[in-house]
Amino acid sequence: MLPGARAGAGAAPFLTALFTSTSAVCVTGLVIEDTPLYWSTFGQWVILGLFQIGGFGIMSGATLLGLLAAGRLGLRTRLIAQAETHSLGLGDVTGVLKLVLITTVCVELLTAGALALRLHLGYGEAVGTALWNGLFHSVSAFNNAGFSTYSDSLMGFVADPFVVVPVMLAIVLGGLGFPVLYELRQRPLAWARWSIHTRITLLGTAVLIAGGTGMIALWEWNNPDTAGPLDATGKALAMLFHSVTARTAGFNTLDVGAMRSETLAVHYLLMFIGGGSAGTAGGIKLTTFFLLGFVVWAEIRGHRDTTVFHRRISHETQRQALTIVLLAVTVLAVATLTLMGLTALPLEVVMFEAISAFATVGLSTGITADLPDAGKGVLIALMFIGRVGTITVATALALHTRPRPFRYPEERPIVG
Repeated sequence: MLPGARAGAGAAPFLTALFTSTSAVCVTGLVIEDTPLYWSTFGQWVILGLFQIGGFGIMSGATLLGLLAAGRLGLRTRLIAQAETHSLGLGDVTGVLKLVLITTVCVELLTAGALALRLHLGYGEAVGTALWNGLFHSVSAFNNAGFSTYSDSLMGFVADPFVVVPVMLAIVLGGLGFPVLYELRQRPLAWARWSIHTRITLLGTAVLIAGGTGMIALWEWNNPDTAGPLDATGKALAMLFHSVTARTAGFNTLDVGAMRSETLAVHYLLMFIGGGSAGTAGGIKLTTFFLLGFVVWAEIRGHRDTTVFHRRISHETQRQALTIVLLAVTVLAVATLTLMGLTALPLEVVMFEAISAFATVGLSTGITADLPDAGKGVLIALMFIGRVGTITVATALALHTRPRPFRYPEERPIVG
């Protein structure tokens, strides 16, 4: 709210500053004011600092909470898990923080260098401007924040692989989660020795990126308001980029507000699922979604146990995944109904905005700034709940698990 943070005269109103800071620290990317026009250079540095701190805190904090939850397991279970995954232990707290910091700095600097070089040589930006824009987008991409120093996000670079590919790589790396990055660093090519978590995250990421690209292309390939005017290479790059950014980041190279209803529905699913656990991505997380998919598949096949890659998934983990999904659906349903009561906007755009805020994606159909103050307050709450809620609930459920000394008689209600 400092006057120096705003490009124009006076200070930013409280709600504008609160919304922007919440969006930044929760690495969402939703805005109610145009970032490069409304905020001064100082204000943009504040925003960058917020999503850098938010992203680092999420990666390190979620990883350490995961270690804390693992530390509550019985000795036998912990020894089996450690032998299976060769994972970090509770005594590795300092090492975790160092590795998260080193990974963050290295990825961001490499991406910033690649972007700055392209912006300077390919678009004629002054060295200082190119370095600033490269750094801002690099940090924003790795932290899956979605903030941009360009008013149209990355629409001006829709067909330029030298800009969108480094951004996509940073988004994916940030969205995988630190436990996966750590394991890949330790055993880069040892698929058979990777943990179930790493396998599900990598396989799920590949499936969602490929599937999302195909489904978006199905409806946007010939849409004259989005990808229609591009050549085949530009279209393919735009579809791939939106499949990547829809799950977590919030950058856009096509006009989201001009997309077909079917494409928005595809975005609902991609945004809701999100990325990997203990990463900067939002959503219910890849492992949560795919574990429930394996549970359904086991039930269809009549198997008593749910198995993934020849490993049995505990009933506690299955219940935790189901709890997270049902709580997320409940929060989104309440928020969507509240927003519809506050506005006269159609359901598809209200739901899109709600899911984008809860999943900390940051994509928008362009209605955020037009919402009433109460509606913006709902989005603020969604961003906060979506960012810290899933991690907190998952950890609390794991830590709360304890055996009961008795069991009630069993009965089978009619289902379906």
